[in-house]
Amino acid sequence: MSTSPAEQLATPLLGMGLPALEQWAVGHGQAAFRGRQLHDWLYAKGARSLDQVTVLPKAFRDRLAGQPPSGASDWIGRSKELHRSVARDGTTKLLLGTHDGLSLETVGIPAEGRLTVCVSSQVGCPMACRFCATGKGGLQRSLAVHEIVDQVLSVREVMDQRPSHVVFMGMGEPLLNSEAVLAAIDCLCTDLGMAQRQITVSTVGVPKSLPTLAEQALERLGRAQFTLAVSLHAPDQQLREELIPTAHAYPLEALLADCRHYVELTGRRVSFEYILLGGLNDQPRHAEALSRLLRGFQSHVNLIAYNPIAEEEFQRPAPGAVEAFRQALIDRHVAVSVRASRGLDADAACGQLRRRLEGSLEPA
Repeated sequence: MSTSPAEQLATPLLGMGLPALEQWAVGHGQAAFRGRQLHDWLYAKGARSLDQVTVLPKAFRDRLAGQPPSGASDWIGRSKELHRSVARDGTTKLLLGTHDGLSLETVGIPAEGRLTVCVSSQVGCPMACRFCATGKGGLQRSLAVHEIVDQVLSVREVMDQRPSHVVFMGMGEPLLNSEAVLAAIDCLCTDLGMAQRQITVSTVGVPKSLPTLAEQALERLGRAQFTLAVSLHAPDQQLREELIPTAHAYPLEALLADCRHYVELTGRRVSFEYILLGGLNDQPRHAEALSRLLRGFQSHVNLIAYNPIAEEEFQRPAPGAVEAFRQALIDRHVAVSVRASRGLDADAACGQLRRRLEGSLEPA
């Protein structure tokens, strides 16, 4: 849903592209080249406040200072860092504060030659997955475009490295905030120079939303080349409902039918996320059932060893169980990989840091 010119003049600048910034400058009585200057200071220099954009006339900055936009405390739209947690492997988790006093998590995951940023799309999550710390607190609200893009800039700033990949696997269900997510992807590609193929959108599944996502992406982005990752976590409906209570409204057969439709519309294969829970869904029989479920599907399975959270008694799988599960899928001609666990000594599971520190922090 596009915004009107009047609405655009009163929204935060972060997330706007070059044409929109030029229009914003003209709408506020400035020359169009001021929009080009703003674009450079927003995305290349990472300005945190309009006052830092010293190329703009001071009188203009002073005038705007008393008229903050809706949905942000200032015109840029950056969030405040509340807390930083750095693991021994360099994985860096940030707790960021929003203009309305909420908090969200984002994570920078360094590896040789790359930096992946795991971003949130909502504050909290309504999906209530039992193994996820985020879902324990419910949903507070969806994030705006500037709050999503800010996470990538914040990690870049803290880690002093240009992000190479972005995964929407943080707090929230991206398909319940798809317009903002796609607008953020547009900004990351157009304004920060990323490629869609470096971006992954993860979903636990929202009925009838996958074909809509494909259509929205084709309309907004021109093509849908980002990776779609669907969280299965179980090879049958009964076990999936035990782990993901909201799955009762979205049978596996319907979810997979929508996945096939998504593949037809975009030409892109689907990646399936599967969290291995020790003794619960990590046995050879589960691998066999999963391979049958995905037979003939243009897909890839990403296995993830569970990161324990305090509220549940699920166990992390034994390394041997992870390898046996992987091999069982390979033997049945299923494309599979195992995601390396990172940041286990730094509240690694999504939502853990926020729940542990909620209500006890002031901005850093």
